[in-house]
Amino acid sequence: MELQNTVKEALNALYHHPDDAFRMQADRWLQDFQRTLDAWQVADNLLHEPTSNLETLIFCSQTLRSKVQRDFEELPSEAFRPLRDSLNNLLRKFHKGPPKVRTQISIAVAALAVHVPADDWGEGGIVNWLRNEMNSHPEYVPGFLELLTVLPEEVYNYKIAARPDRRRQFEKELTSQMEVTLNILTACLNINELKEQVLEAFASWLRLKHGIPGSLLASHPLVLTALASLNSELLSEASVNVISELIHYSAAGSLSDLPVHMPLIQVIVPQVMNLKAQLRDSSKDEEDVKAIARLFADMGDSYVELIATGSDESMLIVHALLEVTSHPEYDIASMTFNFWHSLQLNLTKRDAYISFGNDASVEAERKRRLQIFCPVYESLVSLVSFRVQYPNDYQDLSYEDLKEFKQTRYAVADVLIDAALVLGGDMSLKLLYVKLVEAVSSCGNSTQSEWRPAEAALFCIQAISNYVSVGEAEIMPQVMGLLPKLLKQAQLLQTVCYTVGAYSKWLDASPSGQSILPSVIDILMNGMSTSEDSAAAAALAFRHICADCRRKLCGFLDGLFHIYNMTVNGESSLKVTAEDSLHLVEALSMVITELVPDQAKRALEALCLPVVAPLQEIVNQGLEVLNKKPSNELTVHIDRFAYIFRYVNHPEAVADAIQRLWPLFKAIFDIRAWDMRTMESLCRSCKYAVRTSGRFMGITIGAMLEEIQGLYKQHHQPCFLYLSSEVIKIFGSDPSCASYLQNLIEALFMHTTRLLTNIQEFTVRPDIADDCFLLASRCIRYCPQLFIPSSVFPALIDCSMIGITVQHREASNSILTFLADVFDLATSSKSEQYISRRDAIIIPRGPVLLRILIAALTGALPSSRLEPVTYTLLALTRAYRAQALEWAKESVSLIPATAVTEKERSRFLKALSDAASGCDINTLAVPIEELSDVCRRNRNVQEIVQGALRPLELNVRPV
Repeated sequence: MELQNTVKEALNALYHHPDDAFRMQADRWLQDFQRTLDAWQVADNLLHEPTSNLETLIFCSQTLRSKVQRDFEELPSEAFRPLRDSLNNLLRKFHKGPPKVRTQISIAVAALAVHVPADDWGEGGIVNWLRNEMNSHPEYVPGFLELLTVLPEEVYNYKIAARPDRRRQFEKELTSQMEVTLNILTACLNINELKEQVLEAFASWLRLKHGIPGSLLASHPLVLTALASLNSELLSEASVNVISELIHYSAAGSLSDLPVHMPLIQVIVPQVMNLKAQLRDSSKDEEDVKAIARLFADMGDSYVELIATGSDESMLIVHALLEVTSHPEYDIASMTFNFWHSLQLNLTKRDAYISFGNDASVEAERKRRLQIFCPVYESLVSLVSFRVQYPNDYQDLSYEDLKEFKQTRYAVADVLIDAALVLGGDMSLKLLYVKLVEAVSSCGNSTQSEWRPAEAALFCIQAISNYVSVGEAEIMPQVMGLLPKLLKQAQLLQTVCYTVGAYSKWLDASPSGQSILPSVIDILMNGMSTSEDSAAAAALAFRHICADCRRKLCGFLDGLFHIYNMTVNGESSLKVTAEDSLHLVEALSMVITELVPDQAKRALEALCLPVVAPLQEIVNQGLEVLNKKPSNELTVHIDRFAYIFRYVNHPEAVADAIQRLWPLFKAIFDIRAWDMRTMESLCRSCKYAVRTSGRFMGITIGAMLEEIQGLYKQHHQPCFLYLSSEVIKIFGSDPSCASYLQNLIEALFMHTTRLLTNIQEFTVRPDIADDCFLLASRCIRYCPQLFIPSSVFPALIDCSMIGITVQHREASNSILTFLADVFDLATSSKSEQYISRRDAIIIPRGPVLLRILIAALTGALPSSRLEPVTYTLLALTRAYRAQALEWAKESVSLIPATAVTEKERSRFLKALSDAASGCDINTLAVPIEELSDVCRRNRNVQEIVQGALRPLELNVRPV
């Protein structure tokens, strides 16, 4: 009683106390209470108590539901019947509501049925038990109907802490009772006020996709009732749900199953087609129109393979779907977008025509279908293209509304791409060009609103750019000729710039491309001078054009450098942000790549000059000034070096540039080594210099490695490790570099293993762990001859064992990948010579290592990490076979029988045994995932399993 009163007081505080702190405290107490064993009895008592208010009833019904779902195993086996009877009494008590409480009780009973085998409910399981209850107490049928509705939904509810075997068995129990269920529901149809509830329950059971023949369903009273409701004045939501589920049901399986379901399809389709006229009925409620549109969309999605044959009957459905697409409400029209995509795939992908045999037959059928559907997709282009037009009040749109409008444009762009794949890009371009010409003719005189149709047409033309042939010579020259007339409004100019960039490949291939380029550059300069948005679009377009037209642009180098210098120097006339200026750096770097070596070297010097100058000026002001500068005042320039070194593909020229720049870089390294952001930027620049220059780096690489090796010991910057990864990739196999790479590896790894001595250190330094083990994997691939025989290799294995269960995703994945690479050494002929060295280190640690991996699998790591853990576990098993199986048996034997049954244990060990025998490890994931599910099914079980395996206590010191 005292605890019941405390619950009431906490609920009162939670809902009514004026102080936030009190409410939070009450909330925490109530959450903790829900996890206790006492919560069963207290919640049950308060639900039966006549004086409990609505807040108490809702909380206690939710508590009881979650206890049954997650904590049923807390109860002794004899508690089932009293619990079932109590829940049954509550279901009767609340049969008229409150609805929220009744629903929670219904879910609790359904969850109980998932846990408890059918035999314990009596012959016929819960369905038969429920039928008997309904027959004995007809006054409580509404409550029992809700239970019947939620029962099949719980098959797929993974909040219920049921074992996988029991979950599968429950699904079989329900499907075996499908006929009984349909009889119960049919009997309830006679009660008029229950019709809606009966149909909702029917829809729920249809989701089980149990194989009832279409011929039986086609004449079933429940189906006929739902179909009849479609024609009534007030469209029943439950009827729509039933028809929707019947459509999905009749399309389940392959085309070969269609004859079984055809009687049902022949009943459904005409009835739904009769609703077509209502799509345009202005007197119809919008929700009703949405429901009708949903049925047409469901038919399209489900019967798309049939529709793609182009039969007369299927074309009736297609034209109805065009009608839905043309609806003025976007939410309704967009319901069909998935269908147009699926239909496109069925019309254009070769796989859809396999049954037609030889190539000639396939091509003939493909042409026949495309001929039928091309007019449909031409109509589609017209029906969707207007939806991308900016609204009149676009300037007043909230952030959320603007975001939604942009998502609408992206969705329409996807539909236009589907159309282009069916019609061909050139044909789609012709259709959209007509709209552009119409829009341009009314654009440019007086009112501001007149730019919007032109912008919309241009956006659509931009959307299909990848599908227009680079040799298109009829429309694209005319489009390019129109663009200079469309620069008077900021949004329109932005789209003009994006369009120019999108057609960069066409500009390169076009015979008139060279003559068009000057006007294109003028457009982009205009974009960079107008607004930040148009400047961003222009900078991106510059990058595309320089990437694809780089040969043509070699003759424009002086003009490009002028634009580049204005941008990098931050000329006030341009609106290009520092971030967008990187597109210009990349653009010019790609043009320089096309120059001959001598010209490239001079051009690279000119490219670096405006970047070097401000950095050199800061360094020249002395140590104190450099130390106090905000990071972004340095990284804005250093980031540009990263782009230059990445995209100027002249190894010798870049090597020469980095050699000249090294004193400047070293000064920044020495003075700002404490500053993570600046170091990351500088290491990124060095990484790309190493990647591009390769063996031309000469003495600079030695100085660079010496620098980061020394600084890492003082400042522990993770970026020093990822720069080292790049060096290992380029120079790892070079014998002349072996000595200093050996020193680098040993120094970096030895220092890291001294930092990461327990799981807490991994948790506070996840970036170091991530980059350390990425570097270790690189060493295995590129310089195993230096790494595996070294003294740091065993230390790193010990370190990885400590960190496997770190919760940081990237760090954990890097550790698991490193271990998998170690176990997979035998799969590489280059690494076979190191197997004995590896085994000498792994075998003594094997039992502990495998136990930690099983602990990670069963709850020490989140379930989202299951794939890399599983792969690493199977790689270990594959490498050590019988030994690994023994280690695994030892580990899983520690898990108590209350958590894992002998059958579940055996199934898991069988999967490992199959892996050891050489089976494809991709086929072994299911039994391993099931052990993971079993051990995570609720908090108590997870704690028992982790308490038995104790992964964090296993490797506190090296073996």
